[in-house]
Formats: sequence, structure tokens, C-alpha cells
Amino acid sequence: MGRLPDEALLSGLATGDPELAVTFVRRFQHRVFGVAMAVTGDPQLAEDIAQQTFERAWRHAQIYDSRRGSVTTWLTTIAHNLAIDAVRARRTEPVAPEDLDGLVGVVTETPEQWALADEASSQLRAALARLPREQARALVMAGIYGMTAQQVADSENIPLGTAKTRIRTAMAKLRMTLASPNRGDHVQ
Repeated sequence: MGRLPDEALLSGLATGDPELAVTFVRRFQHRVFGVAMAVTGDPQLAEDIAQQTFERAWRHAQIYDSRRGSVTTWLTTIAHNLAIDAVRARRTEPVAPEDLDGLVGVVTETPEQWALADEASSQLRAALARLPREQARALVMAGIYGMTAQQVADSENIPLGTAKTRIRTAMAKLRMTLASPNRGDHVQ
């Protein structure tokens, strides 16, 4: 069959062509599983998410718009969103503050980043990485882990006002950085 373009395989998936559907899944299965695995860290859950991703791609193949991104980006975004939803649905587990430095580093460089090649999330990760470590930690604790300012303060052994200031300052710097035409030039 030769190397068909991704869009042709997606069209074949939409029309129900079994040969093209199998080729489509084989072409993207490792990448989709990799994104799901990077987000969840759970091989069984990642397999389930990969299957859901291909089912969703099959159901929505007719609405794919190549002007909005490649088939790879579209498919890995579906996988990423499903994986995020699955992680959120799980019971949250507290993270020790001493483990946060490692997690903040993961936010800036992951296999998921390469797979998604999503400009907006890359810019956000880069802006977060440029923040002072204390501000980045406070922002991650509040924004990603859903901790209150009081919980951040208790966890970091700092006054409540300091925790609030760190979160507010980090958010303001991110807003300024992401709104800037020369993104990343303003965070100090």
C-alpha cells in the first residue's frame, strides 16, 4: 500500500475501511500510548486511554481540520486530554513539598512536550520554568494540585501573606509573559 499520508489514513478510518483503519492505528499507536503513559504513569490506564483515543478519532474523523494542525497533533491532543481527564478522576494523592522541585522540572521537559508539539503549552512551560523557584512551586501547588494559599503556606513553612504574594506574583508574570509579543522577555 506504500506510505499513505496521515490525512488519507484518517479519511479511510472515517469511511470504515478496515485496512486503512489498521494502518492508521499501527502508525500512531506508540505515540498515542506514549502520551498517555507520560501523563498517567500507569501502563494499563495508558492502554485504555489509547483505545479511547482511537475510538474518538474514528467517531470524529470527519471534523478533522488540517488548517488547525497535523493529524499527529490532533490525535495526540485527544490522547493528552483523555489522559488528563483520567488523572483528574483519580483520587488525588498529596505530594511532598520536597518532591515539588523534581515535578516542576518535569513540567518543563517531558516526552509529552515533544509528542504534542503544542505551541501554547510549550510557551506556558517555558514561562513557568523562568519564574523564581519559590514562585513556580507556589503556583504549581495552587494551580495544578489545587492547594489553597493556606495549604501552600503551611507546606512551605511561610506566612499566609507570603504564599498569596508568591501565587499572585507568579500569575501576573505568566500573564505578562504570555501576552507579550516577544514571549518570555519579561519574566525576572
